[in-house]
Amino acid sequence: MMLHIPELLNTQQVTELREQLKLPELWVNGAQSAGVQAQQTKNNLQVDIQSDLYPLISQSVLTALQQNLLLRSAALPQHILVPMFNCYQSHGSYGNHVDSAIQYSSQTGTAIRTDVSITVFLSEPDEYEGGELIVEDTYGSHEVKLDAGDAILYPSTSLHRVEPVTQGSRIAAFTWIQSMVKDDWQRNMLFNLDMTILRLRQQLGDSEEVVALTSHYHNLLRQWGTL
Repeated sequence: MMLHIPELLNTQQVTELREQLKLPELWVNGAQSAGVQAQQTKNNLQVDIQSDLYPLISQSVLTALQQNLLLRSAALPQHILVPMFNCYQSHGSYGNHVDSAIQYSSQTGTAIRTDVSITVFLSEPDEYEGGELIVEDTYGSHEVKLDAGDAILYPSTSLHRVEPVTQGSRIAAFTWIQSMVKDDWQRNMLFNLDMTILRLRQQLGDSEEVVALTSHYHNLLRQWGTL
């Protein structure tokens, strides 16, 4: 399941992050964080996670992710890794790849399984040419280029790439989630059921039928979820 989350970050938050990310000493070669195979196709910059500023700027994005109700319903997070930041410019790109199945917390070293990948756009679409995130699944290729502050969620099992940025700079935050429900189909079913219950509650309140559906949702989550 792919899901667009509008305004994960508000305008002020984006502006503050962009101002902090102007420091040139923050940025290092992004290929350093890629696997051997991915290094051959990865051409971008990333914020140095050892820099003094990184914990501050990453926490603001992490908090927004943790508090977003739509994300919590869709991804059912068990763990959210501290977000990182990248920049594509001067024909920078990232070829087709699948994210590593296991990532490690920069804070604790804890291993997490990557079930859901997230990109939070920090540049407006008209600030750069190219740079589309292309996500491939059984239904074809999906092109993503969102407003600053918006986020896209997609299964970490998806083959994806970032097209070359031919003008301007494309800045984004990105991270991964280990979900309580690792199967994408099951997560999608639970999300659709949760959204249906929400709409029915707005129309019918806590009717007998709505309560029954809510019980069904929680029993499915109990059956499919792991902690």
